[in-house]
This record gives sequence, structure tokens and C-alpha cells, in this order.
Amino acid sequence: MQKIVPCLWFDDQAEEAVNFYLSIFKDGKILRISRYGDEGLGQPGSVLTIEFQLEGQDFIALNGGPVYTFSPAISLLVNCETQEEVDHLWDSLSAGGEVQQCGWLQDKFGVTWQIVPTILGELMHEGKDPARISSVTKAMLQMVKLDIEVLKQAYEQG
Repeated sequence: MQKIVPCLWFDDQAEEAVNFYLSIFKDGKILRISRYGDEGLGQPGSVLTIEFQLEGQDFIALNGGPVYTFSPAISLLVNCETQEEVDHLWDSLSAGGEVQQCGWLQDKFGVTWQIVPTILGELMHEGKDPARISSVTKAMLQMVKLDIEVLKQAYEQG
């Protein structure tokens, strides 16, 4: 069991959201479901929490009612090895949601995701040439969905 597990607070869409995420990520599963009883705030028998896993990361989805909503102040960053993976996750997670700048999107449930090629970190860190980092940064700031080839070209031109 992981020591730190993000808990995602939904109004009443926890089960729908978890099934949506499981349909997108190749390595995902439901670990455990708990339901409201007669004493709960929810409808008896309806989902209270779903413990689930995506790509080895544990999460809990909670049906807690309309008290809280999601904010981009907390986002889930997904490192992607290929453009194909970026494209798949971007297209799938943004369906019915809202795309934002620099690889950020908000899914149809309001959860904010960052879909980031791992090469971005390699191009922008580890004592690299400041002119190249600046070139990559400028290219990234012009993008909505991140494009690995454009980032590499910006690095080479920097």
C-alpha cells in the first residue's frame, strides 16, 4: 500500500470517473469499493469510495456531494515516452473537457491533467545550454498539446 494516496472528491460521479480513467490507461484496476449504508449521507448502496490504481499509482475516488470542486492548483502529471502516448492520453482525457496551454487539460469531471513527454525534462534541465532551454520554453509556451518533434527542433535551433 502506498503511503500517500490522492483522494479525488466527486459530487456523485466517482464510479463513472473511475470507469472513464480505466478505459484510457492500459494498466489500471479497481482495488476496492465501499458503499453508503443506511446511516450515510448518500443513498444506501450507492458508491461511497472506490480505491483504484492507474499505472501503479493508487487513488481513491469519493462521492462526497457538491461541497467541493476540483481546481487546477492540483493536477495529475502523466509522463509520456512517445508522441503516440501523448496523443492518446490527450485525446481521451480531453474528450468532453477543456484543453489548456502547455500540455494541461481539464477532463469532463473537472480533474486537471498535465500530459508531458518525458523528453521535455531532458531538454530543459541537467546543465543544458540556456539558449536551448529558452528556445524549448518558447516553443512549449506556444503549444496546447505538446509535440515532441517540435520541442526537439526548438532545442536544436536554440
